[in-house]
Amino acid sequence: MSRASHSESGLPAEKVDSLPRSPGVYLFKAAQGKVLYVGKAKDLRARVRQYVSGSDGRSRIPALMRRAIDVDIFVTSNAKEALLLENELIKQHKPMFNVKLRDDKQYLGLRLDTTEEWPRLSTVRRFKKDGADYFGPYTSSTALKEVLSDLRRIFPLRSCTKGTFKDYARRGRPCIEYEMKRCLGPCCGLADIDVYAEQVKGTKLFLKGRSGEVVENLNEAMRDASAGERFEEAARIRDRIEAVEKTLEQQQIVSGRGLDHDVFGLSRQGGEFVIAVLHVREGRVVGTEDFGFSRIQLDEPEVMSSFIGQYYGKRDGRQPPREILSSVGFDDGGSIAEWLMERSGRRVVIRRPVRGAGRRLVESAVRNSALALLQRLDAAESVELALEGIREECRLEKLPRHIECYDVSNLQGTLAVASRVVFVEGVPDKKQYRKYRIKEAKGGDDYDCLREVMLRRLGRVEDEPLPDLLMVDGGRGQLGVVIAALADAGLSVDTLGLSKERDLGSPSARVKRSGGLKAERIFRPGRANPIMMPSSSRGLLLLQRVRDESHRFAIEYQRQLRRQVGMASILEELPGIGPSKRQALLRDLGSLRKVREADLDRLTQVPGVSLSDAQAIYRFFRSLEAGAAPSSQEADSG
Repeated sequence: MSRASHSESGLPAEKVDSLPRSPGVYLFKAAQGKVLYVGKAKDLRARVRQYVSGSDGRSRIPALMRRAIDVDIFVTSNAKEALLLENELIKQHKPMFNVKLRDDKQYLGLRLDTTEEWPRLSTVRRFKKDGADYFGPYTSSTALKEVLSDLRRIFPLRSCTKGTFKDYARRGRPCIEYEMKRCLGPCCGLADIDVYAEQVKGTKLFLKGRSGEVVENLNEAMRDASAGERFEEAARIRDRIEAVEKTLEQQQIVSGRGLDHDVFGLSRQGGEFVIAVLHVREGRVVGTEDFGFSRIQLDEPEVMSSFIGQYYGKRDGRQPPREILSSVGFDDGGSIAEWLMERSGRRVVIRRPVRGAGRRLVESAVRNSALALLQRLDAAESVELALEGIREECRLEKLPRHIECYDVSNLQGTLAVASRVVFVEGVPDKKQYRKYRIKEAKGGDDYDCLREVMLRRLGRVEDEPLPDLLMVDGGRGQLGVVIAALADAGLSVDTLGLSKERDLGSPSARVKRSGGLKAERIFRPGRANPIMMPSSSRGLLLLQRVRDESHRFAIEYQRQLRRQVGMASILEELPGIGPSKRQALLRDLGSLRKVREADLDRLTQVPGVSLSDAQAIYRFFRSLEAGAAPSSQEADSG
């Protein structure tokens, strides 16, 4: 790596003359070395010079160059290596001027290992080079379940694990899948190995999109069975042919040529982009995806080029078809195609069709992207209205684009934990979520626990600046703790507490005795009475979503700890139950299991255990059974 020198005036053209005339990747940087943009070039000096001299006429360039004070370069052997390196550096640095494929979820796929004696399809989240066949990825679990349901009707392979298979083999009778004709019963010797192999072959052809070949093979098998007067077998094959054809009828035919394509269509409005992807196999649409990007300052060819490179560069098993169609042309399609050809072991073509069936496919992808963009803009407008509603109703200083919410949870005074969730522009930002294990505060004191969490949070404001709105799951008492912690730290930020309307006679946290859901109360500093926003208010619905997410995250963490910590260790944390009382309980009742199962009367008979001790122990174990974990809001003093 080499570095072009810079000055306070930015990157003068004469300073760029030392850059090499070779292919590679360049990184424009702002102050403190923050990467603003990552790009690739066949000629690094010429490309960077375009930026510095202003000869690049794209609208985003002036905004980028006003902030750039430095440039790093990585020299590569060829344009293909530059493409790969660009993708990796975009994922690593997440530059604000680049398109970033925020697609961290791992798609589901199907695995078929034909080296097993009786192969089966299994669901996986990672594709490995282990000799097995992998199919997918599937963009939703619903789509995967539909595929499996169709396959088990058409090609009845076993679906059980090795352990279950051995269990039924030992019993000598097959499971209900055999009775439903969705398995050939190999566990009990009911399947012919050659017939089973034919089912495996048909499964592979079907999943590879070669459905025409599947039907042809089945028709031939049906004719052979009829000629041999095996009429029951012929009838079963006929039913399978009908099932295949019915499945194919449900897929939209978009090309009579029966080819395989991935089709990319782009729509934009200002800085908002959506790219839709149609997966076409044997001329039929078998899946669709769409990806949205906000505040993008790139032009359309650069967006599409960067997106396709990252799309196939992900490590989730995406394999390109022989032909990739794009609604936008871009210069480095040849480099991307060459790289994909090496990955897939076959020729891959990337093109922008201007007529015929390819053009119609691209137009279909663009229509899908335009619809998704409209929905995205509507959702963004809805979030904007919600944020405006919160600011207006709660009299906030700023529009709460960045919200943090905290919740404290404990289990009868034990395993006290807290959570922080973050919403940005109305959407959860899970990278900023935090879990807190209460270290010093008394576990049963929610206020003390919240105070500890606030002190830990406010001690990190230099690394993690305060949000626009700091929110707590709870009422006036919890809000008072937050306000006091901010005052002690000499900090100021909008705060609020959200809790449900009190109904002391109701056993439910959500339903009032008079019927209906409890109203939500919003507490703000310096206000005697809570704010009661309409239940249909967009702003209130967003606040509820943030609060509920913080509660869910705290409970999830506490359950995780509960699984990790032994029951005896949890009992040691129960307030008021010291070593002598624990020994008395175990000595009198005989085991921890019997302590857990004992009723209140039996616990009070243990020497040295008072009624209040017995009630605490009883409530503790009943809470465990119910999976309860009281939140801070239940301790609200109103």
